[in-house]
Amino acid sequence: MRWTIPCALVLSLSALVQGSWAQAPEHIRSEAMIPMRDGAKLHTVIVRPKNSASGESLPFLMERTPYGVDNDTPASVVRSKPDLAASGYIFVYEDIRGRYGSEGQFVMNRAIVAHTTKTDVDETTDTRDTIDWLLKNVENNDGKVGVLGISYPGFLAMMAGVDAHPAVKAISPQAPMTDVWLGDDFFHNGAFRETYGFDYVQQLEGQKTDVRVQSKEDMYDFFLHNVDFEGAAKAAHMEGLPTAKIFLSQPSYTKFWTDMAVEKHLDGVHVPTLEVGGWWDQEDMWGTQAEYEALKGHDKDLFMVLGPWNHGGWAHGPGDSLGGALGKVSFGGEKTGEYYRNHFETPFFEYYLKGKPGFDLKGVASFRTGSNTWQRYDVWPPVDGFQPSRVYFGANGALATMVPNTRIGTPALPVASYVADPAGPIPYRHRPIQPTYGDGSQWRTWLVEDQRFVDGRKDLAEFKGPELAQDMTVTGDVKVDLLAAVTGTDSDFVVKMIDVAPDGQQTMIVDEIFRGRYRESFKTAKPIEANKIQEYRWSLHGADHTFLKGHRMLVEVQSTWFPLYDRNPQTFVPNIMIAPKEAYQKQTVTLYGGSHLEFETPAQ
Repeated sequence: MRWTIPCALVLSLSALVQGSWAQAPEHIRSEAMIPMRDGAKLHTVIVRPKNSASGESLPFLMERTPYGVDNDTPASVVRSKPDLAASGYIFVYEDIRGRYGSEGQFVMNRAIVAHTTKTDVDETTDTRDTIDWLLKNVENNDGKVGVLGISYPGFLAMMAGVDAHPAVKAISPQAPMTDVWLGDDFFHNGAFRETYGFDYVQQLEGQKTDVRVQSKEDMYDFFLHNVDFEGAAKAAHMEGLPTAKIFLSQPSYTKFWTDMAVEKHLDGVHVPTLEVGGWWDQEDMWGTQAEYEALKGHDKDLFMVLGPWNHGGWAHGPGDSLGGALGKVSFGGEKTGEYYRNHFETPFFEYYLKGKPGFDLKGVASFRTGSNTWQRYDVWPPVDGFQPSRVYFGANGALATMVPNTRIGTPALPVASYVADPAGPIPYRHRPIQPTYGDGSQWRTWLVEDQRFVDGRKDLAEFKGPELAQDMTVTGDVKVDLLAAVTGTDSDFVVKMIDVAPDGQQTMIVDEIFRGRYRESFKTAKPIEANKIQEYRWSLHGADHTFLKGHRMLVEVQSTWFPLYDRNPQTFVPNIMIAPKEAYQKQTVTLYGGSHLEFETPAQ
């Protein structure tokens, strides 16, 4: 939900140098408390070229944020957006209500409401009221507004496109949190993102500023010792925070969560929209593609860029690699971050706010990892030139690759089994596991961490394909169709598609969890009938990746991913957030023939 550089200031990081910015004009900074329709005033920073005050009319480029705008200065603007600063914009940064210098009450992911009275406010009305004030009170503006942001500010950028102010001419929601229960920050397919929810709620609701959670304890041990989220929340004295109370009382997809979901409000592209997302985004991978899918087909002015980045990684640095000592992916010398900023983001705003040529994206741009090449598609997932394909899980750990789009295997015959024990859950990254944004945390790049750290474990199943005799490309929305039986009455299923290099390094390409109690409906949890084969289908998200000649595809299936996700007791209880210790029982998970992954491959 936040951009994971400290303070999440998308446009205000002094270290983000993007090429030469010496030609940018001198800027001046001012502040304002902008009144909203209900009387609350929002703290706003305005940074503009000094010479624009003497007569040059310029458009606004705005970011609204819960992470504070005090550090937004002329220097930070020029460093973070050198080309746009040189071109000339009036940059606007605003603390949303209840955060930092702004008045009013902060509400996490504030839902859109019906605007029937003057006191009915949400992020769409606060955006409109802010723009009304700017147009009337900032001299020499040309009446046009662009809005952008990453993560929570990405959500706020999309709010500028819902019931859009007439002055809004372009928005760029980047890694926007869109539905925090279905696939963004707090839940994925019903499984609770325990460490993230625990840390993030304290940061945003425990104080008006943005103090990060710190701890010297291995968070794996902390959450295991405290059994469930209720125990962890009590240990941190956070059980009274608003969203923590919702976690504890409404773990299913209730009206509270559906009311906050953004995608149901996306009935058309009312302003030109550039969606941006990263293949290895550890926080908001889902929202970009979900918003694009909701908007697709409504209007030609919808664009999306997908690249090889973690959360917000496209906004800074060259983007020629991702990761570090625990696992690293390089992109063949391609400076993907610089390419994105120079070829997509800057030209997008220049075209729609200033009418300048140079923005030539017609639909979707995707950086295909493995082959390390930029691709252009009319739509996402791509259609023309692609065909559906599957890989099947076989006996003895075999993976049948490039099988035609037909079901194979006998569903009644098991292909693998393992014992899942919640007393010893599989960690999602190397231990010790620090708080999400704590000192020394490996959170930002864990998705490219070498997966060999789980080799040899008996509580997962592995299916490995043959060494490839030629390149194999996987594109589009990767889905899993899993046939499984469990000896308990509830279960989680985690599926990971992994690229195994000739040197043995294992890099996750797509991955996702599904909580078995929601196999029929996310709104109603039901126990799983023990020892009965059930079908589970869900998306592992989008990919555009080439498994190179000599590499192998590896698929892993497991039932714990801790403490990123809370443990499933594997004994059905109405509310896992308050599950008693005795409910946590080991069980045998058996996978059956016919289980497979589905995706698109280039047509032969």
